Amino acid sequence: MKKTNSIRKIWYSLSSNQRFLFRRLYYFPIDLLDQVLGRRHKYVPPRGMIYTGSSIGSKEYLKQGQFQLNLLKEEIDLLPSDKVLDIGSGVGRTAIALTKYLNKEGTYDGFDVVKKGVEWCNKGIGEDFSNFKFKYVPVFNDLYNTSKMKATEFKFPYGNNSFDKVFSISLFTHMQLDEIQHYFYQIARVVKPNGLCFSTFFLYDSHDEKYISEKEHFNFPYKREGYRLMNENVKSGNIAIHKNVLKSMLQNAGMEYIRIVDGFWKSKTLNNTGREYQDIVIFKRI
Repeated sequence: MKKTNSIRKIWYSLSSNQRFLFRRLYYFPIDLLDQVLGRRHKYVPPRGMIYTGSSIGSKEYLKQGQFQLNLLKEEIDLLPSDKVLDIGSGVGRTAIALTKYLNKEGTYDGFDVVKKGVEWCNKGIGEDFSNFKFKYVPVFNDLYNTSKMKATEFKFPYGNNSFDKVFSISLFTHMQLDEIQHYFYQIARVVKPNGLCFSTFFLYDSHDEKYISEKEHFNFPYKREGYRLMNENVKSGNIAIHKNVLKSMLQNAGMEYIRIVDGFWKSKTLNNTGREYQDIVIFKRI
């Protein structure tokens, strides 16, 4: 546990640009091998460019994207004709799967705070599918960039009632409470009345707070009012939120909490029998 925490502290002590550079250099040999052996996929970025989730090869990357699509279909009844918004679109993990699912009536919009990720998606998916659009938004996040715009001041670049469904995967695990609250207000504005939303979090309550603060390898030792941090210096590194606090935040934004599907990140045996690693929250606009 001490070794894992020490490595994580070193990682968080680097600047966002240093983390990107280190990742590219670390994965360069296997990325080169993938290219030589023809193991690359047109829409899947090199391992060194994958800054969200696991840095994996094309086959597993596509498999994960399909798994996420299946979750959206099952949990929020995502339809081929839906107009969907992906908050924190990353390097297209879910978007790739959606290219084979959405029909001509369906549309996909995604935005992200990492410019390289948006450019990658636009050069591939965006050029081949006219109903898929990716936007770069220069919003500050101490894990990913040094932009000046505060997340609490950012207005989603879409009109009111624009989307049938909204989702975000591993986004709110890297934001602060006031930023998340603001995003909830924005989601309530852009999603249609009764539009379903899917997001993942690290959540806890009084029953498991002590455990997640001390668990091996992946813990949240720094207690704050209503939430806990993994690293007190890089506040966007990872954040865990008390379930009651999250429910109140949704209510404040005019959103209705529907259900929580606990992830297996809190499992003492760390098995993958759960639906997803992170906790899934389903909610909708009232």
